[in-house]
Amino acid sequence: MQIYLPIAEVSVNFFLLFGIGGIVGILSGLFGVGGGFLITPLLFFIGIPPTVAVATGANQVVASSVSGVLSQLKRKAVDIPMGMILLIGGLIGSVAGISIFNYLQALGQIDLAVQLCYVVFLGGVGLLMFLESLRALRRTKGASARRGKRNSHGWVHKLPFKMKFRASGLYISIIPPLLVGFCVGILGAVMGVGGGFIMVPAMIYLLGMPTKVVIGTSLFQILFTSAFTTMMHAITNQSVDVMLAIMLILGGVIGAQIGSVLGGRLKAEQLRILLAALVLLVALKLGFDLVLKPSELYSISLGDG
Repeated sequence: MQIYLPIAEVSVNFFLLFGIGGIVGILSGLFGVGGGFLITPLLFFIGIPPTVAVATGANQVVASSVSGVLSQLKRKAVDIPMGMILLIGGLIGSVAGISIFNYLQALGQIDLAVQLCYVVFLGGVGLLMFLESLRALRRTKGASARRGKRNSHGWVHKLPFKMKFRASGLYISIIPPLLVGFCVGILGAVMGVGGGFIMVPAMIYLLGMPTKVVIGTSLFQILFTSAFTTMMHAITNQSVDVMLAIMLILGGVIGAQIGSVLGGRLKAEQLRILLAALVLLVALKLGFDLVLKPSELYSISLGDG
């Protein structure tokens, strides 16, 4: 069943979009990521213009995050004070990211910039996460204890403006969470992602948060930051396709509930390595297409002309 998308100006299959939304929703509940890192490239692959994919992908991230946050709140796995600190940084970063996005769009370089950002960030983060996950699987309990002790006395814990986060069992400076939120906000605006693929490992390895509250807290921040980013995209460059968003949201909300249930049945180390492998696969696919696409893009532009 083909549906015409007015803003994207292409026709797509309804069930294909519903399935993409469902897959991303499952990932949201399973890994604590908004899923934008996957949904935006998938929209590229089916012919959605990058500017529309970025803006509308952020919209779907909101829906998946709502469903995922509700599930995590029921399990009391959300550190709300930490989420608020991350959110403040995220909103500031979103404003900066929207400005960068609009500037690149004015230069006519936004499509290339978005795809390059995906290859660089997903490839780098995915590789680091994968290597760390492999090491974590090999560690003995004694090695894990030593790692925890090292983190508790790291530079992050020596910074000023400390605050107690009871759900995470931490007493650390608010500066690192603010910076993490800021970086995630910029990425969300430029790449149409929730930023979970950056925030989840940063919360675990930089802030030292326990995995049991990382997923829920990540989704809490992603929810509000993505909602703000979507609104800003709609106001500043009118690139949010409502029809596309609705179809992705329908699948995403259902998928997030399934993912949340599955996530409770897997070990933390297994979740990390699965997420890392998925991030790497998406980065490789994007990089491969980026190398092969110039001639195809040229022929498409001639056909449109």
